[in-house]
Amino acid sequence: MSTQLTGTILRGREFEPVEGRVVIDDGHITAVEETTTDSTDIILPAFVNAHTHIGDSIAKEAGGGLSLDELVAPPDGLKHRLLRAASDEELTHAMARSLRFMQRSGTGAFLEFREGGTAGVQALERALADDDLDLTAVVFGRESIEAMEISDGFGASGARDSDFEAERKATRNADKPFAIHAGERDPDDIDPAFDLDPELLVHMVHAQPDHFERLEETETPVAVCPRSNLVTGVGLPPIRQLLDHTTVALGTDNVMLNSPSMFREMEFACKFADVTARETLRMATVAGADAVGLNCGLIAEDRNARLLVLDGDSDNLVGARDPVRAVVRRAGVSDVKRVVLT
Repeated sequence: MSTQLTGTILRGREFEPVEGRVVIDDGHITAVEETTTDSTDIILPAFVNAHTHIGDSIAKEAGGGLSLDELVAPPDGLKHRLLRAASDEELTHAMARSLRFMQRSGTGAFLEFREGGTAGVQALERALADDDLDLTAVVFGRESIEAMEISDGFGASGARDSDFEAERKATRNADKPFAIHAGERDPDDIDPAFDLDPELLVHMVHAQPDHFERLEETETPVAVCPRSNLVTGVGLPPIRQLLDHTTVALGTDNVMLNSPSMFREMEFACKFADVTARETLRMATVAGADAVGLNCGLIAEDRNARLLVLDGDSDNLVGARDPVRAVVRRAGVSDVKRVVLT
């Protein structure tokens, strides 16, 4: 059965605003047609949150004033102690609540670093089984090779915590991606992270000129999480320089520290960094999809129909002259009219 969405469509990689309709058949976009319409809706790709720690949902706003290591460093940072203390039921319920918020606020897919080994991966699977959820999850298991084997890849904490050679070898053998935190606290763990030949680097706050060159040579994508970096006091990522050398995707990081709202992340990133609204929207959508091979993040023919419809006549958005800037710098959860995840 065919479905049609009408309004101002942010089409393709440049998010060109066109008046018309998106035609959806069997879960895919089959046509993007320019035509006159009475609709004031704004139609864009659903967000791809490129870095999350959903398990932190058990302890929102815990640990105010603690350092990065005190908050999240394995094995005994505050988040890890709280995760160990939580029951499976508590953890699953808390994650499901955050996932429902993410979906309601326009996220269609997310890349999750899943603590807790195999049990942690299984808890997320139970949370995603909620009947109200249609999110696409790319799960990077942590803490054991077994966790990687039942998930989509391995997510390493950072090269200062271990050499991760065994995990890197195991992901290659399994033909799965290896992702790793790097350059969050300082630059010292960036080169060791590069040496593991990862498919995705996370943070890169303290990237130096030689690291930018290495990013360009290896074409390694980076997920940045500027609000999290601000809260933990490690600095802000050099988004402009990163974009000049590689693909950059946007993530919200720890739910303990920040709401998993891509609207908030986009607004913050666009207003503090030397990046355009289009670059920011690209980071929040197709960049994350490209990093892990998802067929979403764009409004184009043959893409999966994972779309977000905003009310362009809301009190917040009515009168916007530039729909891309309005989406990135002004829109919020209250403007969401419909999330299409087929």
